[in-house]
Amino acid sequence: MKALKQSRGPLFVPLQLPCGLTLGSRIAKSAMSDSLGDGTGHPTAAQMRLYQRWAEGGLAVSIIGEVQLTSGYAENPGNLVLNEASDLERFKKLALHGSENGTGLWLQLGHAGALAYAPTSIPKGPSAFDLQGLRCAEITSEELRQLPSQFATTARLAQQAGFGGVQIHAAHGFLLSQFLSPLFNRRRDDYGGEIANRMRILLEAVEATRLAVGPTFPIAVKLNSTDELVGGFDEDDALQVVAALDRTSIDLIDISGGTYFPGAKSASDRAGRGPYFLEFAKRARAVTAKPLMLTGGFKTRGQAEDAVACGAVDIVGLARALALEPSLPNLWKEDQKSEPSFPRFPNAPEGGVTAWYTMRLAEIGVDNDPTGSGDLEQAVRDYAERDKHRTKVWLAHFAKEAVGSV
Repeated sequence: MKALKQSRGPLFVPLQLPCGLTLGSRIAKSAMSDSLGDGTGHPTAAQMRLYQRWAEGGLAVSIIGEVQLTSGYAENPGNLVLNEASDLERFKKLALHGSENGTGLWLQLGHAGALAYAPTSIPKGPSAFDLQGLRCAEITSEELRQLPSQFATTARLAQQAGFGGVQIHAAHGFLLSQFLSPLFNRRRDDYGGEIANRMRILLEAVEATRLAVGPTFPIAVKLNSTDELVGGFDEDDALQVVAALDRTSIDLIDISGGTYFPGAKSASDRAGRGPYFLEFAKRARAVTAKPLMLTGGFKTRGQAEDAVACGAVDIVGLARALALEPSLPNLWKEDQKSEPSFPRFPNAPEGGVTAWYTMRLAEIGVDNDPTGSGDLEQAVRDYAERDKHRTKVWLAHFAKEAVGSV
């Protein structure tokens, strides 16, 4: 039998991280909220199989989105929760399945803050707001002091469970991103005001996490280039954060953008068909020697290759492309496919496309790979019904802890 042709383009050159770990390629599965937890904060068989499928598909790194430090501020009742109360054996099984084939399975450490899922939380952000679409209390100074150690605890447990690394989530409008934004951070203490203060809690979380896991365990940070809101976190502020992160012990900066706040435009609304934040990545390259990853808008192999070949980034982050074709890295390596076929959903309701992709991940997790675009309206209904059920499970399981604790 004739051997398949193996590509050795820029995407398939190994990369060594500052911690000493060498990644086998330049392709990562970006963090997505797969929402496949069981409602008690633990992984399910479908989630294990999903990450196993992606590992089989040839990824260097696969990142599980929105793994919560506590049950109090999840963005979805399908999130995982990893802390001292968790059943670590169940997480060990997930780590084992998702790290097959040499893939690094990393956990994205999350805290939704003001965007916490209201049916299971009392949302809290850097500052209190009472606006249409945004109601939250202000996180207290004592709660803020506890936060770095909570990141550190979850990272340490991830390491013990066999995960390959962690990513601290400071993007997309969740808590650390909220602190970075002058639009949502109106504090008058050491964590508000100038960008040096607004990034303080992020840097404290990084420092505490490194202390907990030691020098050889990969730590990444996901950072917005801009939150796409007037008066919010912008590229000039973001460059200052990148420069500050360059002086820390992290191993990777994952650049993205946008928020889930009401009224914020989606990154996919940007003009053009290329990667969304590539020009910012080029600016960031000038202020950091840390490896850079770029997430958002990669739809073809050519786009991914160009971003790495031009030196703007070291790793490309794929998300929806891997929901359409879980084996895409191997297909690219074997020169079998240049791009997946992205569906179009004209007049989709708000959140509808996200629901469709999320439900597709559930299908992949049970080895059902549907063809075509499927029924958007049915996906939205299924998504809502699943959340309704898991909200009941979450509240019953976490009881008082689920409301109002950090």
